[in-house]
Amino acid sequence: MARVHHRTLTVNGLEVFYREAGPSDGPTMLLLHGYPTSSHMFRHLIPSLADRYRVIAPDHIGFGRSAAPSVNAFTYTFDALAEVTADFLRQIGVERYTVYVQDYGAPIAWRLALAHPQAIEGIITQNGNAYEEGFVPDFWAPIWEYAATGSAQAEQALRYALSHEAIRWQYTHGVPDVTTVSPDAWEHDAALMARPGIDRAQLALFADYASNRSLYPRFHEWLERSQVPVLAVWGKNDEIFGPDGATAFLQHAPHARIELFDGGHFLLESHFDQALETIRDWRATY
Repeated sequence: MARVHHRTLTVNGLEVFYREAGPSDGPTMLLLHGYPTSSHMFRHLIPSLADRYRVIAPDHIGFGRSAAPSVNAFTYTFDALAEVTADFLRQIGVERYTVYVQDYGAPIAWRLALAHPQAIEGIITQNGNAYEEGFVPDFWAPIWEYAATGSAQAEQALRYALSHEAIRWQYTHGVPDVTTVSPDAWEHDAALMARPGIDRAQLALFADYASNRSLYPRFHEWLERSQVPVLAVWGKNDEIFGPDGATAFLQHAPHARIELFDGGHFLLESHFDQALETIRDWRATY
């Protein structure tokens, strides 16, 4: 098993925690996590890929072990998270990479692709959305309402998403055998989400999520023009980003490889071996 390094770098005055493994001169794989987790979601994937690749997984600002400034000190938007990520990559000298995205990691990566179109060598999306088809309506309705109105009633509905129960649900829904999902995963996330001030930061990101939808047409144009290799490894039972979000990539990346597994939102927790085999097989093709 490869040795994983746990590092912290100051980016724009903010501490960014990241995990890194693999040869420094190997092709780079950048892993971008989603909500409500951190690079912790990649704790098994990083050493498993590090025999061939330089694997880097940062925690976004407000998540994991990275800085979590108050909403008065930092503007929690996806533009801001992408800017920190771009500056982080510049500091560590990464110019070309395959990006692995899940959930929030997707809109951050799509911004990186549009700002630095030559940097992306390939895309692996694990329940990381880029199409209207991917949104499961019942889940997203309160988020769209909060983004549109910012009302106290809409906010109250979304505060449930910060709860221990809701975080556990994200890990266990759609998984045929929930005993395959380690409770350590959701307990880790729930503890970090309970820190003072994190609620306001996460509510700000909920409100800003609607901005990602307006970004999609530009990303689709780039995807079609660049024809970068795309792999979708997707939990088909996900009640947040449904399987139509995976197959939709074929609209602009007709040679994309789509693999739908009998799992949920956090596929690596229940179908790690299958996902790893698929990723290694696909990445070896370019």
